Amino acid sequence: MSDITIYHNPACGTSRNTLEMIRNSGNEPTIIYYLETPPSRDELVKLIADMGIGVRALLRKNVEPYEQLGLADERLTDEQLIEYMLQNPILINRPIVVTPLGTRLCRPSEVVLDILPEPQQGEFTKEDGEKVVDSTGKRLG
Repeated sequence: MSDITIYHNPACGTSRNTLEMIRNSGNEPTIIYYLETPPSRDELVKLIADMGIGVRALLRKNVEPYEQLGLADERLTDEQLIEYMLQNPILINRPIVVTPLGTRLCRPSEVVLDILPEPQQGEFTKEDGEKVVDSTGKRLG
């Protein structure tokens, strides 16, 4: 079993790029399809704490439930926002990656390079054509 976990949405290009960079480091992560198997309340709270971000930073704003539920309202508490994310996992931003070196919301996808235990094993180009890693495994940019 891998010591790397990705909370993944295969319909998301950023999530797919992140997964492929993990694989490019020689690791096959545990993949959690969080829309089908959402985290529990305790898991979600721990992920947010481990990332060191606020609850709102994990909230996706460009999906339909956000407007419908009035989630822009600053009076909503963190607990209320977490409850909405648990009820509507599409509101959880992704991908979230957990490794022995840390937990991060990998937006942009190359953030994952900061927490991978092993280096990239070769060139990596994102789906949009942006080169992220050269042929020697060195991060570009």
